[in-house]
Amino acid sequence: MTSDKLDIVVLPGDGIGMEVTKAALPVFEVLKIPVKLHFADIGWSFWQEEGTALPERTWQLIQKADAVLLGAVTSKPQREAQQELAKQLQKKNLQYVSPILQLRQKLDLYANLRPCFSLQEDKSFHFCIVRENTEGLYAGLDYYPLPEELHRFILKEKAWKDIAKNELSCSLRLQTYEGLSRIFQFAFRYADKHHMPRVTLADKPNVLRYSSVFARELFETEAHQYPHIKADILNVDAVALWLVRRPEEFGVIVAENMFADILSDVGAAVMGGLGFAPSANLGEKYCYFEPVHGSAPRLKTNQANPAAMFLTIGLMLEHLGFSEEAERIKTSVKMVVKERRFLTYDQGGHASTQDMAEAIMDKCRYSHQGNQEMGQCEKWRQLLAFSSTEISDALDSCGVEGALSGIKPLTGNTKLVGPAYTIKYAPYKKNTQTFKGAANYIDEVPAHSVIVIDNEGREDCTVWGDILTQTALQRGISGTVVHGAIRDVELIRQYRYPVYCKNYTMRSGKNRVHKSAAQVPVVINNVKIHPGDIIFADDNGVLVIPVQLIDEIIDKAKNIQQTEQKIVEAVKAGSSLKQARKEYGYDKPWLSQGKKE
Repeated sequence: MTSDKLDIVVLPGDGIGMEVTKAALPVFEVLKIPVKLHFADIGWSFWQEEGTALPERTWQLIQKADAVLLGAVTSKPQREAQQELAKQLQKKNLQYVSPILQLRQKLDLYANLRPCFSLQEDKSFHFCIVRENTEGLYAGLDYYPLPEELHRFILKEKAWKDIAKNELSCSLRLQTYEGLSRIFQFAFRYADKHHMPRVTLADKPNVLRYSSVFARELFETEAHQYPHIKADILNVDAVALWLVRRPEEFGVIVAENMFADILSDVGAAVMGGLGFAPSANLGEKYCYFEPVHGSAPRLKTNQANPAAMFLTIGLMLEHLGFSEEAERIKTSVKMVVKERRFLTYDQGGHASTQDMAEAIMDKCRYSHQGNQEMGQCEKWRQLLAFSSTEISDALDSCGVEGALSGIKPLTGNTKLVGPAYTIKYAPYKKNTQTFKGAANYIDEVPAHSVIVIDNEGREDCTVWGDILTQTALQRGISGTVVHGAIRDVELIRQYRYPVYCKNYTMRSGKNRVHKSAAQVPVVINNVKIHPGDIIFADDNGVLVIPVQLIDEIIDKAKNIQQTEQKIVEAVKAGSSLKQARKEYGYDKPWLSQGKKE
């Protein structure tokens, strides 16, 4: 293959695997990653037509690649697999083997890595599940009916001595010294590299007393090499419980094959669903990467959440040494989730697979436009960690009136942040019958801006509706604030485009008002808004942050947030509200704790 580019074998596979792969692959070009993509065959249709889900021609490409990217595959039980074979193959005594299992075992991909992190700023966790991929209860020692030798062995136990072998099934949990040692080494190395302070072995030592002792001894031996990392062993069911309740307490969780398989889906749920769950399968020589969600054959076309595939590509890029680009993908997914404008149905949205993919790549493009813009984008991202109440208090501490009172969100559960692009409307001084095209200004509005329209608070006619909303979405505009009324409410709510306004009605502003100025200071409810000032809005309303104060506002909002969290924690621990407020300086919550003292 090529030498100057990364050779990536792409296996789109079955079902939504093909859709999410096609939607996400352009991100390589967006991020200017030097790759050569080699598409190859895998999946159910190849089992049906050729008697193997992973043809030899695909193996040949995989063995020469730097990495493999897999979309998803469909696997079915042996009975259905035999029934769906082509007629000419049904008498050849072929046995279906999952291509996933083939990849992991033939390439000796012993470590399955599933990072889980918070997508919402009101939650803060980052843990990783490390799954032993080749042994344990998925080692392939699964029997029904039982082999004669195994049946005789089981008959030695009194509890099972009278049961016929055709009335028993048995799966063996196989664990080897080599397999356990290397997965524990991998877990601690990963924790050390990523500055995770805790490694937890999730097992069932209270039931599987002997095999768990074997695992425990090897785990503790490896833990002694990392005295700075807390190492503990917990029952797997307890880990599942605490992952749901307190995910922030975990770092690396390592477990045998089946236990980690189950915990991985718990982790995906904590993260927000399988639509956000990436994974890596790693060995000493080979590796492949796949989203966790599977092929989802019942899902309608173009409805799948592509975020997991983007995050999987990010995981692959990190493994291949492109850490900055990997972080850019992760940040872009987080921003799309926070803005809630382009979310697929699994997240309560109406966006298609392609819509959400384009939104993620748009964020990636924007974050690639130079250091200054990157810095501004990062500051806006930091603002999303706060609520308008915290930012409002920070503005108050600076003596700045920034609240646009009376302007409310059209759709709840959204956050909006971006630089203001101001538009001023005025009434016609005399009647006119000539259409002026007042809204054509939108063709000049830069992506990621927030359009701020001053229509003098009028509620008898509108200056925003369906056509402008769809245009704004197409241009990547972040949202719109209207000092006045809007229309086409139902459609705008369906698009989940952030609009904040005084009211809504059906009457157009055509020939009633005209655009009198663009990109000039406007005054709304005694608050002056300059072009480029930062607009922040959530369910509480809209704030204007003077652009020159953004760093100070971020610092103060962070202090306010921390102060209020400490007060709540103290009250929960038994303190009185009066005492807690005094102890943590509620009178000046925008100061850091050191300055309060």
